[in-house]
Amino acid sequence: MFVHELGHFIFAKRAGMFVREFSLGLGPKLFSFKKGETQYSLRIIPFGAYVRVAGEDPEVVEIKTGQTIYLKTNHSGIVTDIYLHDTGVKTVKLKVDSIDLEHKLIITGEDEEQRGQTFKVAENTMLHYDKQTVQIAPWSRQFGSKSILSRFKMVFGGPLFNIIATIILFFIIAMMVGVPSDVVSLGPINEGSPAELAGLQQGDIVVTANEIPIKTTTDLITIIQKNPDKELNLSISRDGEPLKINVTPAKDEQGIGKIGAVVSTLEQDASIFQAGSFALKNTAEMSKAIIDGFVMLFSGSVGMNDLAGPVGIMKITGDAAKQGIPSLLNWAAILSLYLGIFNLLPVPALDGSRLLFITIEALRGKPVDPRKESMVHLIGFAFLMLLMIVVTVNDISKIFQ
Repeated sequence: MFVHELGHFIFAKRAGMFVREFSLGLGPKLFSFKKGETQYSLRIIPFGAYVRVAGEDPEVVEIKTGQTIYLKTNHSGIVTDIYLHDTGVKTVKLKVDSIDLEHKLIITGEDEEQRGQTFKVAENTMLHYDKQTVQIAPWSRQFGSKSILSRFKMVFGGPLFNIIATIILFFIIAMMVGVPSDVVSLGPINEGSPAELAGLQQGDIVVTANEIPIKTTTDLITIIQKNPDKELNLSISRDGEPLKINVTPAKDEQGIGKIGAVVSTLEQDASIFQAGSFALKNTAEMSKAIIDGFVMLFSGSVGMNDLAGPVGIMKITGDAAKQGIPSLLNWAAILSLYLGIFNLLPVPALDGSRLLFITIEALRGKPVDPRKESMVHLIGFAFLMLLMIVVTVNDISKIFQ
């Protein structure tokens, strides 16, 4: 989630939007600090993150006509601080006639001597409540004021960074453990399987099958699956020695041939170019698999029991960590890609839905009613929270089964 929100954050900053907060986690704050105009927070629930950009929710300033406020100005007479209570420091006490902290940035009113006064307000003016200080957000700094392209890039930036992170992680894995070569070998062999009965052994390198060169696992698996109950002539290399072995794949319940052995490719050291090519190819193939999974979910081919929530994800992450750093990085890459693609779905409250509304605005030439859009996102958020609760309960029930 950090990578996802970092994408939103960077594109928001580049577009000149006022980012109020960048938070890791949800719930009450553990600690926070402010750098520039943005508050950076770490929260108690170690799941999720968010970037709060001015204008994504309505900006509310609780100052009304007739209210008394206290103004602090700079040497040019421009307001830099607005207090809703008397601070005891040198300020201008003003009874408000009108106030606009979004567009005109002007306050008018009467001072203590009942003289009419007009003050310009700085764009970064601080609004001081009793226990809280908030920086105002002029319209020019709000999300809605920016161009359609800037808003689209800001929203799309989250999923984009997820995809980029996946490519980087797959690249790192390739540099660590290598990339698949065109050498196909056999892994563990099941006891009593056709492979064992034929005399095949773990580590055997398959060169040809029925005189057809074997360069990838797909080559060998396809030949095996298409030839149930038919003898295959394999040319193999065992400890550097060439051998000929005949094996007859057994037919499973679906009528597909199987020999009862794991088929894999040997890894080879990767150059930077090979690692980059592997990372891009793997990301594309994994993206297709994830999209196919979503299609199966929405078509009813898979059920709720097949989904994992925060508890399930943490368990899988722990299991991956036990298998070593490459396994953990591989899981992190898959999870990042999954989050990126999931957020692009046109489901209310997700980035995909926001991108859809921006696209509709571009086609119509005017934005959708903000109240209607907010209602759609609210309903979608409620649905996602309900789904999160369901899958979390499902995760916990699996642990105690």
